Amino acid sequence: MANNGPFGIDPEDFERVLREVGVEFRDKLEQASQYIDRNSFNALGALLGQFAQQQERPSAPKPEGPTTGETGSGVWAIYTLGADGEARVDQVFPNELEALRAHRDNTDDRRRVRFLPYGVPASVLDAG
Repeated sequence: MANNGPFGIDPEDFERVLREVGVEFRDKLEQASQYIDRNSFNALGALLGQFAQQQERPSAPKPEGPTTGETGSGVWAIYTLGADGEARVDQVFPNELEALRAHRDNTDDRRRVRFLPYGVPASVLDAG
């Protein structure tokens, strides 16, 4: 056991197993290459041709210009809806991530987060 290393494996057995695996892997690789050569004229070319055709297909048209949210022309507001349905802005953030982090531990179902574009009055947040 002292000569077999920390895992109890004889080094000669380990080398023999690696040799056998290498021979078997080489045989399987040779069989696979023969199969590809026998069953297709240019398998690699055909495979690459399929990928090239997919890239040439026209993609869906992009929408006409970016939206206000995409350009960042506005603020993210945390607001509370009152009992009468009127919105009261509590906090304003420059980006969505900061607003969501500030709103993360919220338990009040009347408190919400929305994007508010510049020039739009906060009254659009009112319910109803």
